[in-house]
Amino acid sequence: MAYTTINKHTDYFNTVLWTGNGSTMTITDVGFNADLVWTKLRSGTDDHRLFDKVRGINKYVKSNSTAAQTTDAILSTTSDGYSLASAGEVTANTGTFVGWNWLANGAGSSNSDGSVTSTVSASTTAGFSIVTWTGTGATATIGHGLGVKPEMIWIKNTGAVENWIVYHAGIGSGNNLKLNLADAQQDTTGAFNDTDPTTSVFTVHTNTNANQSGQLHVAYCFASKKGYSKVGTYIGSGETDGPFVYTGFAPQFVLFKRSTGSAGDWQLWDRKRDPFNPTERAIHVNATGGPSTDQDIDLLSNGFKIRSNTGHLNNSTTSFPYIAFGQTMVGTNDIPAAAR
Repeated sequence: MAYTTINKHTDYFNTVLWTGNGSTMTITDVGFNADLVWTKLRSGTDDHRLFDKVRGINKYVKSNSTAAQTTDAILSTTSDGYSLASAGEVTANTGTFVGWNWLANGAGSSNSDGSVTSTVSASTTAGFSIVTWTGTGATATIGHGLGVKPEMIWIKNTGAVENWIVYHAGIGSGNNLKLNLADAQQDTTGAFNDTDPTTSVFTVHTNTNANQSGQLHVAYCFASKKGYSKVGTYIGSGETDGPFVYTGFAPQFVLFKRSTGSAGDWQLWDRKRDPFNPTERAIHVNATGGPSTDQDIDLLSNGFKIRSNTGHLNNSTTSFPYIAFGQTMVGTNDIPAAAR
């Protein structure tokens, strides 16, 4: 029996790099017509930008900001990438950029599984969906289209100046994190109504971050898929030779955050920017800066290992919720992933 039905992670997730030319550009080698595109300037200070087809691929929200969505930068997508406008945010001359890309199911369709009708673009194979709905200001259920329980959800009120709200199964529906903040987890009943997601819906309450009346909200929902993606939690050891985190595949993208005690930045790592171990160039998704180079992890063939005792990565007895995407060790093609 095959380990996973996803033989190539690049069919559903891929990272691309480019250098700006100060004009319009076409980015290739994504490998699919992306439904979620997340861009970041690597060579300087600038915002993170998340574009998706459900809201309109030319609209973005910023993971490091409370700002409402803005229109700019991406003109269109192609079967292998996207066209970029002449904008300093994504094509600044000689600037180096990264784009993280996910495949869902196009612009989406109406979903009536919840008490509020949502628009959903979902890949049940990859465990990823993009969801939009208009807030009610009262407890509501929102259809997510995954067919399984999402284990991580990022929510942004796109029409108002509000924090992101993050659900992670490792901290439960009674707590939440903020994608744009380094803050530790908070107990906020008004976000998810202390109600875990089901196989068809997630619940939002009265919190204006997640369900402001009359405002459009977007949610990015993720569920673990064996051999391709993993949502989990590791516990810090406080040692330089830190914990090994088993994912069951060779991670191409890892995002994690300290959830308890002191504040700690969101840490994002990928193999394209940093192809050799130790992987040193973490990007903080709650900040505008370029990669930091003072904290190390190893990206291995079956997981990742922490190589630092810094509090943001490995504070003793502290929980670190994470999400990772990558290449299976063995799929239906029986091709193993190699260590590097």
